[in-house]
Amino acid sequence: MNAPPPQRDISRPHEYDHRHADVSSGWLRATVFGAMDGLVSNIGLIAGIAAAGASTTIVAITGISGLIAGAISMALGEYTSVRTANEQLDAEVRIEREAHSRNPVGEEAELSALFARLGMHEDTADIAASQVHANTESAVRVHLAHELGLSLDDRPSPWVAAFSSLLSFAVGAFIPIIPFVFGFGNLWVGLAFGGAGLLLAGALAATTTKRNWLAGAGRQLLFGGIAVAATYTIGKLLGVSGI
Repeated sequence: MNAPPPQRDISRPHEYDHRHADVSSGWLRATVFGAMDGLVSNIGLIAGIAAAGASTTIVAITGISGLIAGAISMALGEYTSVRTANEQLDAEVRIEREAHSRNPVGEEAELSALFARLGMHEDTADIAASQVHANTESAVRVHLAHELGLSLDDRPSPWVAAFSSLLSFAVGAFIPIIPFVFGFGNLWVGLAFGGAGLLLAGALAATTTKRNWLAGAGRQLLFGGIAVAATYTIGKLLGVSGI
């Protein structure tokens, strides 16, 4: 006599078979964006002013100034953008709740039609919509997900995004000016440090997102190289003696 097939515990979705990374806190995008921006911005900055004839001391001071200004700007920008996105989500939630309060029958019919477009039979769609609308909060969540692709759980912290961006920008921006700050560098040494930082940041970002790390590193080095070529050329064209 054959034994019955084993029963799987799937009370917690996905964990029976696989797990997803937490992508809702907002730190990953802010960290990657901040590090890349810090690297590219300061590599381009030192390339431009060094090509214009600035001394090592001026390059170091300019790089540190760019680091401080850029890190603060990134933090404020991330905080504002994430908070604005969360406030927009709150506004959509209010609109949906008001619609449920004002016209629950119409909202239920709308959800039934959505389910039918997903492939459910009309009778099944009606039953499913009725069961979902038995709980107003669940109904709001389902409508937001199906109508707008929004989730109340995807509400990143603006503070986490701001501090992640600030710290990562500062680290990224500091790498290319290390030789100038400690007095052992010139433009090419600074570019070498910056290039290494770009390769490392690109590889880490690609690894985090399960992509090919070599391709990620090469792509970021290419982007940084474009910025350096542009600012270096401008610096040469605008070269000023005595700075």
